[in-house]
Amino acid sequence: MTSPGHDSRVTYFGIRHHGPGSARQLLHALQELQPDAVLIEGPGDASELIAFLGDEGMKPPVALLCYPKDEPSNAAFWPFAVYSPEYQAARWALRNGKPARFIDLPFAVRFPDDAPEENVPGDADEGETRADVPANGEPRLIRDPIGTLARAAGYEDGESWWSDVIEENPQPGPVFGAISEAMTALREGEEAISNREARREAHMRLEIAAAEKEFDGAIAVVCGAWHVPALRARRKLSDDRLTLKGMKKEKVAATWAPWTSPRLALSRGYAAGVAAPGWCLHIWESQERGQVATRWLARIAAALRAKGHVAPTASLIEAERLAVTLAAIRERPNPGFEELRDAAIACLLHGEETLWNTIAAQLLIGSEVGEIPDEVPLAPLLEDLQRQQKATRLKPEALERELSIDLRSDSGLARSTLLHRLTILDVPWGRLADSGRSRGTFREKWVISWEPEYAVRLVENLVHGPTIEKASSSLMIDRLTKAETLSNTASGVYDAITADLPEAIAAGLVVLEEKSALSSDCLDILRTLPPLADTIRYGQARATSLGSLPGLMERLVTSCAVELDHASRNLDADSASTFAGAIRAADAAVRLVQLGEDIETHWLQGLERLVDGKQTNPRVRGTAAQMLYEAGALGSEDVASLLQRHLSPGTGVPDAAAFFEGFFEGIAPRLIHDGPLRESVDRWICTLDDEAFTASLPLLRRVFSHLDRMERRRMLDALLGRRGGGSSGLVFVPERAAVWERQMAVLRDLFETGGAGK
Repeated sequence: MTSPGHDSRVTYFGIRHHGPGSARQLLHALQELQPDAVLIEGPGDASELIAFLGDEGMKPPVALLCYPKDEPSNAAFWPFAVYSPEYQAARWALRNGKPARFIDLPFAVRFPDDAPEENVPGDADEGETRADVPANGEPRLIRDPIGTLARAAGYEDGESWWSDVIEENPQPGPVFGAISEAMTALREGEEAISNREARREAHMRLEIAAAEKEFDGAIAVVCGAWHVPALRARRKLSDDRLTLKGMKKEKVAATWAPWTSPRLALSRGYAAGVAAPGWCLHIWESQERGQVATRWLARIAAALRAKGHVAPTASLIEAERLAVTLAAIRERPNPGFEELRDAAIACLLHGEETLWNTIAAQLLIGSEVGEIPDEVPLAPLLEDLQRQQKATRLKPEALERELSIDLRSDSGLARSTLLHRLTILDVPWGRLADSGRSRGTFREKWVISWEPEYAVRLVENLVHGPTIEKASSSLMIDRLTKAETLSNTASGVYDAITADLPEAIAAGLVVLEEKSALSSDCLDILRTLPPLADTIRYGQARATSLGSLPGLMERLVTSCAVELDHASRNLDADSASTFAGAIRAADAAVRLVQLGEDIETHWLQGLERLVDGKQTNPRVRGTAAQMLYEAGALGSEDVASLLQRHLSPGTGVPDAAAFFEGFFEGIAPRLIHDGPLRESVDRWICTLDDEAFTASLPLLRRVFSHLDRMERRRMLDALLGRRGGGSSGLVFVPERAAVWERQMAVLRDLFETGGAGK
């Protein structure tokens, strides 16, 4: 027996995936044909899910999600937009009470010679060039079918030709026969295709033959245009069965998942995607009204006005006229989004393409996120997420937006908890913006953006629990028990508190107590203090019971203060920089929590021992001196004396520079107002010879890089003794007048321009 051929009751509709024109032409053709069954290119083991596309609660873009039950990370998506021909074919069948089935190779099928493949759905049927591996194992390049036809028609690229003839052509016509003939001509004499493509086409032919036996009337096959010649070819069914010999099936699960407009774009790596999903949606919604250009320009105007730009009606009229003229010059039947873009830039934006770029993504890519009805059976974590999204009124959106949360409200606390739990599960729907300032307060600022891949990550986390709370708690407990350092454990406890995971908090506090009793690494303890301080402050905002955590931090601060002097000895430059940064963060943590006068005294005494220690690294010594100065334990005169000693000619330039950087990191503006402090720095700079001064310039630039333009101006006024700048601290040494002048010229440039070009 042979597969269906040219004379069968089967009609083939070769379409382009996600083509609005293909979808519209297909609907007209189906209405004329009135087939008894509609067969669609898609995973054959997901056919039962087609029925959900008829639910009014199903709002594209959506995607079929299939994954092996034993290995969810090997999941794959098959996306559908409202303008996807496959989606519209399924909807037509459901509206008309006709059976609809997917006929492509089932996702569950595996073959002995299968090689690992990237889980990117779709294929490159129309217009894409890609590498394949045929049966002989040698890579070859599939020709560009649409590009070949386009060049024959006088077009430079296949995208423009296909858009003009199919996707943006408002007049329905007998295009599918022409497409079939063109693809047949292109595939004549074709070399052997890859094993996977051969098996896909063999499976589809077998499914079509089975449908011919089952149904008496016409049968519609909706597939990628490139496959049509192979599916129409008369071949023995036994040969197709032989091609599929050895296939095995895995246990898989399938469901629908929300998709996003940006993920339908070619620019996001989707091989079967389109250049401009937003434009395709506009074509689908506007073409029958015959107002594609007018309505698109109206959208451009609305986007510009929303950003505060002027978009006069007269300019819109001129833009439409220009777009029509550009299309005629470019020999296109109608203006496409390229012509409308160029016309808008010329008539509305005064030729400023940068202004267009501020609205381009919103218009061309779009920000739509699909919705799945409650009746669709979802993976447990996906179902829990959908339930919590509704409860917290957090709608997934494709484009980034800011979200401010007040933890004092129940709704704000619920939103924050959900986002923190998802972060633990490696689903970063939201990321904290300016998290350093948010910690320990009753407010959080998030930047949220939904990506479809997050659905797969949730499926992968099913091994940890059936709900987001249980899965994140289980995963966090596992991380806490495996944490190798005290600081990682403390950070984990903080994450558990922000995610409101009581079991993980309790387990983390136990691990934290155990590790702190055994830890003797001063640097690790220093790194532990900031997350502990955040935990204590954030726990207050969350009304979380912290047990003995404040007492634990007191013990760690006291222990760390004793060890500081010894741990800071004989450090190289990189280690000293790391240690100094840890001291700075730990000092901020001690001041944040306010542990009590005795504990703070112990901490300050530890810093004093660093400053006085003869073996302490100069960078660390400078940082410790700054901490004492900030705490009021050292006055301006004390600091001036200290600087004079460490920046004196008897101190080597590298050591002096290291102390200078350690002390002034982050507090350079103090030099504007503190005369004695500024004079000490002036004396050190003015005693440097040319070589040492040049070597110190990168250091000076780093220290003063945080000064804004006004602060640099005020610093220069202070140095020169100009009005409002205080008395001059510059030290003029007559015998070094030439050196002084050169150095002053460099410093003037540093504070006037930032020295960026020097």
